[in-house]
Amino acid sequence: MTTLTNDQIKQLNNYSVYIEPIGTPIFHAKNVDTALPVIKLISGASNDPIAASFFMRRVGMFISMQFYMMTLYDEIWDGPLEELQYFATTEYGNKTISTYIPSKFYRDVRDDRAKDIEMVWKQQCYPIIQQLRSQCSISPLTLWENVFGYLLWHYYVFLDNPVTSEQANEDWLLLQEEGVWKNFTTKYLLANYLKGKKPAELINTTVRKTCCFSKDIPGLQRCGFCPI
Repeated sequence: MTTLTNDQIKQLNNYSVYIEPIGTPIFHAKNVDTALPVIKLISGASNDPIAASFFMRRVGMFISMQFYMMTLYDEIWDGPLEELQYFATTEYGNKTISTYIPSKFYRDVRDDRAKDIEMVWKQQCYPIIQQLRSQCSISPLTLWENVFGYLLWHYYVFLDNPVTSEQANEDWLLLQEEGVWKNFTTKYLLANYLKGKKPAELINTTVRKTCCFSKDIPGLQRCGFCPI
């Protein structure tokens, strides 16, 4: 266990991740497959695929903060899926879903950083995608791209800063490493998304191949990476 600073907590909160719940948790990452009706109700989505994509964007905020904390502070959250919890809240006048993670599960990153990156992809992100896909017909690429967009922004900022660029470059390459991905999928999804380009080359482009349906959620707008 590590102790988070006020700056770290503030950054987590900026991405709707809280170490103290500001609402009553209504489901967790191991029972997402039963939560789609609730997600649909909270988001105002008109169908299940739109609700699933909406929720995966919220998950993407947590996943991106995992790698943000890893690169900037050498810390990572490593709790069981039951402790990765979600509650209903309101942001900018819109009903939404935020993440609650008990801080006691934060720890220092291992010497083998690839193992921790694999842990996040394989044990935290992938199981949620599988659960959502078990409940509705939605492209897995849509769900993965909902995570990648946040990463693209963070590493664009990190790589542009001389103070963080060296560690960021190491982690950025590991995030795409085939050896990390092959342990749970036959597709190297992040590498395929990036197509060998750096974040600075993609940040103002329509890098997505699929629409995230953000434009179809009441109160939200089309995302900046939309291919439509």
